[in-house]
Amino acid sequence: MARFDRLTVLNKMIEVGVIPVFYNPDVEVVKKIVAACGSGGATVVEFTNRGDFAAQVFLELSQYCAQELPGVILGVGSIVDMPTAALYIAYGANFIVGPNLNPEVARLCNRRKIAYSPGCGSATEIAQAEELGVEIVKVFPGSSVGGPGFVKSVLGPCPWTRIMPTGGVDATEESIKSWFGAGVSCVGIGSKLITKAAVASGDFGAITANVVKVRQWIKEVRD
Repeated sequence: MARFDRLTVLNKMIEVGVIPVFYNPDVEVVKKIVAACGSGGATVVEFTNRGDFAAQVFLELSQYCAQELPGVILGVGSIVDMPTAALYIAYGANFIVGPNLNPEVARLCNRRKIAYSPGCGSATEIAQAEELGVEIVKVFPGSSVGGPGFVKSVLGPCPWTRIMPTGGVDATEESIKSWFGAGVSCVGIGSKLITKAAVASGDFGAITANVVKVRQWIKEVRD
C-alpha cells in the first residue's frame, strides 16, 4: 500500500523538479542510490521494472525506504499492463510510470488513488491520458518527439497540461534550462544523473552532487 497520497506525490514531483530513474539487480546498490538521491534533495525516485526478479528487489527497497528513508517517495517505471501495476502497488509503489498509455492501468491507479504518468508522444495521446485522470503526463522519448519545442507547442493551446519529459534530458545546465524554460513541470533523468561509472566505482557522493547541481539549475530557471 502506498505510504503517500496522490496529491502529496504529484505536488512533490513538481516541487522537487527532478525524478531520478534507475534500475540495478542488487538491492544493496539501489538502497545506496536512493539514499544518495535523497541526500541531494531528490526525494521522489523511480525504480524501473527491468530484469529478472525486479519486483522482489523493489519490495525490499520499499521496505527499506519505509524504515530508513521515510521522507523518500518511491515509485516504479516501465509498467505496461495492469497486473504488473497491481503487483507493484501491493509492494508499496507510490506512483506508476509507463512508456505508453494503458487505460486499464489508468483506471486501476484512479481506483487506488495512485499517481500515473504514462508515456505520450502526441497532443492526442496527452489529451487521452488527461481524460483518464492523468495529472502529470510523461513525454517519451523526450528528444525524439520534438524536445523542448514540442513541450512549448503543446502548452500553447493546452496551458493546463503538466509535462514530465524522460529520455533526452541531460544533467547539464543547458539541457535543464531548455526544458524548464519550455514549461515542463518536472523531468525524469536516468543514466545521465545516476552514471554507470559512479555506480560501478561505488562513488555515490557523485550521484548526490549531480542531483544538487540539477536542482540548483531548476531553481535558477524558476526564480
